[in-house]
Amino acid sequence: MKQSTRFPVLLAALGVLLFSLLDALMKAQALAMGTYSAMFWRMAFGVLFAVLLFSPSRVRPISGQDLKIHMLRATVTTLMTYLLFFSLTRIPLAQAIGLFFIAPIVALFLAAPLLGERVHSKAKIAAGLGFMGVAVVVGGELLSLDAGGDILGLSAIILSAVLYSLYLVLQRKHALMARPMEIIFYQNIMVFAILLLGAPFFVSLPANATQWGSAALAAAFSVGSLALMTMAYRRAEAQKLISIEYTAFIWAALLGWWFFAEGLTVQTLLGTGLIVAGCLASLRRS
Repeated sequence: MKQSTRFPVLLAALGVLLFSLLDALMKAQALAMGTYSAMFWRMAFGVLFAVLLFSPSRVRPISGQDLKIHMLRATVTTLMTYLLFFSLTRIPLAQAIGLFFIAPIVALFLAAPLLGERVHSKAKIAAGLGFMGVAVVVGGELLSLDAGGDILGLSAIILSAVLYSLYLVLQRKHALMARPMEIIFYQNIMVFAILLLGAPFFVSLPANATQWGSAALAAAFSVGSLALMTMAYRRAEAQKLISIEYTAFIWAALLGWWFFAEGLTVQTLLGTGLIVAGCLASLRRS
């Protein structure tokens, strides 16, 4: 079946924008109250939103095979997200995101054995251009692994990136099996259930209204991003959407300039141009 990839690409780009906002918000939360507590309260509000927006009466019962996929994705999501937010409390954001974006490259080549997709040459070119753009934007900071670097933080982000590559492939596989509403509902429930296991030992209450509000806003970003990405991956192959993950740098540049008065350097503009070129290359028909 032939269909346009423009709409799923737009959905994916909006999903990445919400995910970028989520990262910035969760870094502040993790620094303020600890990574586990920040994740726990975000997921608590996520469960609340999932139940309110997608009542169990509207979610079909799941089979044993579907349950396995839901559980696998929830487990990968929990580990990946914790490691990501933990790393953000220990190493600079640019360095963390730069290392994290090895994930789309890994996922591109996992799509072949796990999804049966043939990796086209244009998808490889798109991934290469996107990665070059990331390297240009991050610059020397990406490789500044000197003696003063935080080995634990760096190890956490690399492992998180590997898990995220698996998550991207599972996202495509799962989107073909279940509706967005169902995925959002069960993923929030299951991730929260996993976090409940450590709650008696690691969770603390938010200290003020700002932390409560930030947890609720982070949950809204998370639910919105998951819905958009699920709809996108339901409509297009993983290899056509993976390079869109690199647009996180575009959002970061624009949001940094708008909200924090961060200048747009030639290095940033050049890297962003390569990222855009990679995304356009992935859209071109063979």
